[in-house]
Amino acid sequence: MELRLLQSWHERISQELDTVVDFWLQHSHDEEYGGFFTCLGQDGKVYDDLKYVWLQGRQVWMYSRLYRKVPRFRRPELLQAARAGGEFLLEHARVATPAQKCAFVLTRDGRPVKIQRTIFSECFYVLGLDELGRATGEPRYQRNGAAVLENVSEEGKELPGCMGRQQNPGHAIEAGWFLFRYAQRQHDPTLLAQAVEKFMKQPFHSGWDPEHGGLFAFQDIDELCPTQLEWKMKLWWPHTEAMIAFLMAFAETRDCQLLELFDQVAKYTFAKFSDPETGEWFGYLTQEGKVALSIKGGPFKGCFHVPRALYMCEEILELLKKETKFTNLE
Repeated sequence: MELRLLQSWHERISQELDTVVDFWLQHSHDEEYGGFFTCLGQDGKVYDDLKYVWLQGRQVWMYSRLYRKVPRFRRPELLQAARAGGEFLLEHARVATPAQKCAFVLTRDGRPVKIQRTIFSECFYVLGLDELGRATGEPRYQRNGAAVLENVSEEGKELPGCMGRQQNPGHAIEAGWFLFRYAQRQHDPTLLAQAVEKFMKQPFHSGWDPEHGGLFAFQDIDELCPTQLEWKMKLWWPHTEAMIAFLMAFAETRDCQLLELFDQVAKYTFAKFSDPETGEWFGYLTQEGKVALSIKGGPFKGCFHVPRALYMCEEILELLKKETKFTNLE
């Protein structure tokens, strides 16, 4: 039963990844100024031409990673688009060369509109260009991590003024995912078990909506955070991160409860967020699971969380299918 489930999800996820990537290839490229449009309506039409540096770097990373890692995406147009995005970042993202600080949002032609105290623009600037350098083999794209240090103390903490985080199951599951990666590198089974219980199973059960299904994005200890725009809404990113985390945890532990949690989240996510009519996923649902905003992209949702989750899940499922110790499930 487990093998059939994994095979079914592998096929479905691979098909969905192709559809999602095609959506961004068709609608998001700015052929005049370079970079990417991310504020896209349901049908892919641009409703705002502002360019958010987080999402520019993320899309460069996504295209470059797919080109480098997935044979069917090793297509010239994908690398060409990644390169165009990288050149846009190199020319415009830094507020003033040689300053390390990056803008948060730019005009279509690359003029800075807003700067944030957070480090995320710098982080995704560095990550996107680094992956582009790996894909192209051109060292001029690969930068060290100095661009993110301006807003980080000597102890590695964000400096005052950075935005805080609400306690919520989505972040807890992400924490578990990172803890898993660390435990894998350390070959520490105790740490793996701790990640399963503390950061995955418990946050899932506390964050899952028992009445309507799906995960809440923002949740305080006692009640939903009423100060967030997304109050009681279901957002795309906790669901995509949960898919990765539960499948990765199952691959490491073979705990079938984690596979069941992956299946539960994936079924809800595909049924509610995916748009088979025009491609890509909706990002915002009501608590009941109805589409709240029909947009496919905006200031925070671009070509990253959805294709990254599908790519990573596909990769994990392929590895599971190849393992000989999995044959006893046939």
